[in-house]
Amino acid sequence: MAERTMHWSSQRLFILAAIGSAIGFGNIWRFPYVAYDNGGGAFLIPYFIALFVAGIPLMLLELGIGNKTKAGAAQAFHDLVGRKKEWIGWLAVIVAFMIVAYYAVIIGWAVDYAFFSLDLAYGAGPESFFFNDFLAITSGPFELGAINMIIVGGLAIVWLWIYFSIFKGVHSVEKMVLVTVTVPWFLIILFVLNGFTLPGAMDGLVYYLMPDFGKLLDPNVWIAAFGQIFYTLSLAMAIMIAYASYLPEKVDITKSAITISLANCFTSIFAGLAVFTTLGFLAHQSGVAVSEVVTSGIGLAFVVYPAAIAQFPVFPQVLGILFFVMLVTLGVDSAFSLTEAVSTPIFDEKPHLNRSLVIGALCVILFIIGLFFTTGSGLYWLDIIDHYINTFMLLIIGILEAVVIGWIFGAERLREYLNGLSTWNMGSWYDICLKVIVPVILIVLLGLNVISEITEPYGGYDPLALAMGFTLVVVMGTLASYVIAWVIQLRRGEAQPD
Repeated sequence: MAERTMHWSSQRLFILAAIGSAIGFGNIWRFPYVAYDNGGGAFLIPYFIALFVAGIPLMLLELGIGNKTKAGAAQAFHDLVGRKKEWIGWLAVIVAFMIVAYYAVIIGWAVDYAFFSLDLAYGAGPESFFFNDFLAITSGPFELGAINMIIVGGLAIVWLWIYFSIFKGVHSVEKMVLVTVTVPWFLIILFVLNGFTLPGAMDGLVYYLMPDFGKLLDPNVWIAAFGQIFYTLSLAMAIMIAYASYLPEKVDITKSAITISLANCFTSIFAGLAVFTTLGFLAHQSGVAVSEVVTSGIGLAFVVYPAAIAQFPVFPQVLGILFFVMLVTLGVDSAFSLTEAVSTPIFDEKPHLNRSLVIGALCVILFIIGLFFTTGSGLYWLDIIDHYINTFMLLIIGILEAVVIGWIFGAERLREYLNGLSTWNMGSWYDICLKVIVPVILIVLLGLNVISEITEPYGGYDPLALAMGFTLVVVMGTLASYVIAWVIQLRRGEAQPD
């Protein structure tokens, strides 16, 4: 097992860092829309059931194996279930690598938009400004277009921030999370308070939280709840395993996992208040129904919300800057945790490498890869790759984690280890969740996604572009994880994995 030369200074700082990783863009632009679209306030019932029967058990799994082995994802699987399963950990690391390559670009957009807010450059026509003036989007994925130097500038700022956040390991992360967790929370509170002062705010809240209990009879609502929990907790990305590997020996993992999970979910719900009060205001100003302005994803953050900001009655420039600073701080926390998840297995294999140089080289490599997403077709490829990671890869990794740790290592053994560290002892319900409920739910989700992909290809893209995206993410990602594990095992003098 790996030996750590550095540890988190306290459990509190570890929890803050893990919360910062889990809380990201998705809390602002994904959860509120999913809740609204699946029963409003009633959606919270399946959402919290999913949290306790799937989200927290997987969080406990990842924190537990990271702390037990004192290693990143790859070495953790090697130590617990043997060399033949090490590739599962590498698969999670490769997914983290792919995600942060394009995720940093989106954060770069938010950096640029913070500057655009100085004079509300997007105010006259936010949709045209975003897609045409800013992204200079081309007609399709295969029309590459030019590299956008404005986006490159924002991307460079992001990678410099990431580098200085992790180049000294968890000690530099600790200093940064005090800013990147507290600042966005302060700003979310500010935007919630501001939202309640806007005309039309209550209309937005009604759309967001009005319970529709009839939706609870729809299986798709429950599937959406489990999918959202899995997406929002930064699971299956090697992050929580890496972060937990830097914990001291005797730390209450159970309390940490529950605290991180609840804090993340509460943030999602609370941030929705800021989003939907603002959307209600925009609907009121535009003279349309709230349903006509409600959207999710990139359109919410860079089109709909800027349109509302431009119409704020007081200090729109200041509120615009603060909104995009909030997005940047939310995003960069997740980005440097993803980068740490990638770097940790490198130092597990080569502990004597110069950390500053390795982190610097990794940031440069990811910055160069990110340049592809700064082109005119970058948004198309970002969307396609993100789709296949979230639709297939995270679910596949989650299934593999639950099955391998639950059945081969033993859910009972993991539970005994966690109970030995905590005053909150878990019963056999945890074994059932990890061995049966989690894999069954994720397999169902994966199966439904496969059916959806076949019957209705994603986004109306050219089938060749979708095939290339699927091949790059699912096929090449899986193959690369196997090859990396094989090469490392040959270097160690071990046999090729099965």
